Amino acid sequence: MKKEKIIYWLPRILSLCFVVFLSLFALDVFGENTGWQAILGFLIHLIPSFVLLVIAIISWKYDLVGVIAFLGAAAFYVLMVGFGRHWSWYAGISGPAALVGLLFLLSWWQKRKRGIKVNS
Repeated sequence: MKKEKIIYWLPRILSLCFVVFLSLFALDVFGENTGWQAILGFLIHLIPSFVLLVIAIISWKYDLVGVIAFLGAAAFYVLMVGFGRHWSWYAGISGPAALVGLLFLLSWWQKRKRGIKVNS
């Protein structure tokens, strides 16, 4: 039973940690701008974090949404930056997103295996 709880909670907690991690990148606007320009830039840089936060909240109940969204976000990032970068460029952002997506898949699979009604 303890293992099942870990598999349930791990993707949910890590998805929120990933959103916080992405939000840290928005802080770079304060080094370049001041005043309202900095605040507006900060809010614009937080848009991906807000989108992923909404997805994480929806994924709390619907595991398959988390699978599709986080694996999709990992793939989108790789396609967005191109294929000519060092592997670490992708691992920093796509790696955690893909891990969260795979953990949501594992959680969904576990529920299905135990016969719990799965909301898809």
